[in-house]
Amino acid sequence: MTIDIPSTPLRAIPAWAVLQRRVFDEIEVAWRSFSDRYTGGDGRLNWSGSFDSRDGVDDFYEPFFNWPTFHALGGSDDILIAAKRHWEGVTAQLTEAGMLTEEFENGYDWFHQGESLLFFYALCAADPDDVRFADRARRFAELYTDAAHGNYDPTANIIRAPHNGALGALTGLGRQWQAYSASQPEMRPYGLPLEHLDGIRTWDDLASPANAETMGRAMQELAIGDVPVNLASTSLVVNRWLYDGDPAAASWVQRYVDGWIGRAADHGGLIPDNVSPEGITGGRHDGRWYGGHYGWGWPHGLHSVGMVALIGGINASFVTGDDRYLDLARTALDTVLDHSITASVAETPFSMRGSWLAKLGSAASEPMTLVPYRYGRDGWFDYGPLSLDLPTWLWWWSRDAADLERLIRVIDGYPRTEHPVMPFRDKLEAGHEAPWLEFLAGRLPDYPEQALSMALGQIARRVAIMDSDELDPDGDHLHFWQRVNPVVTEVLGQLISGTPQILYNGGLPFMAVAYEDVDAARPGLPPDVAALVHRLDGAEIELELVNTSHTRTRRVRVRPSRFGEKRISGVTSEGERGGVHPGASTTFASVPGERFSEHRDLDVPDVVVVLPPAHGARLTLTTVAASDRPTHKRPGRATS
Repeated sequence: MTIDIPSTPLRAIPAWAVLQRRVFDEIEVAWRSFSDRYTGGDGRLNWSGSFDSRDGVDDFYEPFFNWPTFHALGGSDDILIAAKRHWEGVTAQLTEAGMLTEEFENGYDWFHQGESLLFFYALCAADPDDVRFADRARRFAELYTDAAHGNYDPTANIIRAPHNGALGALTGLGRQWQAYSASQPEMRPYGLPLEHLDGIRTWDDLASPANAETMGRAMQELAIGDVPVNLASTSLVVNRWLYDGDPAAASWVQRYVDGWIGRAADHGGLIPDNVSPEGITGGRHDGRWYGGHYGWGWPHGLHSVGMVALIGGINASFVTGDDRYLDLARTALDTVLDHSITASVAETPFSMRGSWLAKLGSAASEPMTLVPYRYGRDGWFDYGPLSLDLPTWLWWWSRDAADLERLIRVIDGYPRTEHPVMPFRDKLEAGHEAPWLEFLAGRLPDYPEQALSMALGQIARRVAIMDSDELDPDGDHLHFWQRVNPVVTEVLGQLISGTPQILYNGGLPFMAVAYEDVDAARPGLPPDVAALVHRLDGAEIELELVNTSHTRTRRVRVRPSRFGEKRISGVTSEGERGGVHPGASTTFASVPGERFSEHRDLDVPDVVVVLPPAHGARLTLTTVAASDRPTHKRPGRATS
């Protein structure tokens, strides 16, 4: 069945389309420079150091986390080949260093393991036919679904420890914090890891060696039982399920998240942050619902707990079709919003204020809504701006009116600025949700041009840092490579696929719209083609395609989801009738025709748009949930 989607000759190539293709071109040059400069022939990073704790694996995978995503949006086949080589090389490098067993991390917290695995999930989604990665996906997931590996206790329905992985649930926190002293300036902003130890009331109390040992010993002893960050492990299991639809994998995700739903229900809906080995909330913390590792009290609070509550909720919703699992994140967000204050970031001691000062610029001195990120013995504390990734993803997934209302409330709490698209990029490669959402709402029509120009500037800056790395005072730091990764995908993902930047602590690489180059039979936009999602409104997706080539026809397959979870129930397309193009050489310009719009009811997984040279198309897809199981495999095609 071939569906004719009309295209229209372009009298002017849109600036956003030209800029978008320029971003593709510059990234293609820049990633090769990164590979040549910082990696060896087998793909490993050029590094001769050693590890002295369980920490650090994520820093080796993160420099490449979005390379497969760039390929899926339309980057070259070369970058996918390179990404696989780098994953294999880094994995061998870390195995030789004693940090991995059978290609998986020995054991660490899922705040960091989630970051490490973004690269792996993206590779699985980019090339599901690669049997090596399919086998790895199965093996890795079974570390959790098969209780024999020692991570999961099916009786208590818990993951047994905060640090877990290939070697099962690990004891304590490793060598890093046998004592926890005040001589850690980078940790001081986060305060005391545990607040209920006799004789330790302030950070300066840790200057005493005896107190430092007391704190370290307590941290080690309490690192047992389940904590919310382990919810990020559900992505590992869903990733396997996307290959083979294993019912046991889906059941494991549902049951494990249900366990946290139940604990939250017992606590008024707010997810607690620690569960004893017996399955009792607060069982090792004298009944306190807070105080768990990477929980509400330390070090990041909402940043970690809210993130994994949303990741776990989305994953359970994905395999069951039931959005009630999103309540884990909804309640967390509503709770901190209910305790918000109005103040400026510049005048508060927020533990993560450094990145916010850069992100907000001069607006950091303006009053705005600040929410408490953490909870301790004196109640809610550590006030900062509510990061938009969480409420944005919550609305993006559900398209629910109440979730949109919450998101608007958060955005309205930010200070207004004359420059909404700040030239800012951190390791999450996020932070531009507000202006993107304004564009989707029709209130910032030039966001694509502003954002793509900003992205080009960020690529240029990363390349300049690489070219001057010998002068960089932090050039030997494990975080250096991720700081100079020149593959920028936040804006491309927003504009092309209609998707926020990935949830960085272990989210799966969903897309509102996925594309395929029909003639090359590969994922992503064809060369020369630019795409722009104009609107996400309930079940409707409005998008525009432009062929910037003056000589080549391109064919684009358009799907309303990445994993086939949505189908197209209708399409509204726009075109021209009766125009004259290109017209005779004796005329001054081509003659536009009469604009028309037509709607057709359909029941197909995708449509193909044929774009002659210098033509564009605009269409609105009406979507419904698909009856078939979502899958990594590209869904059966209804068009050709």
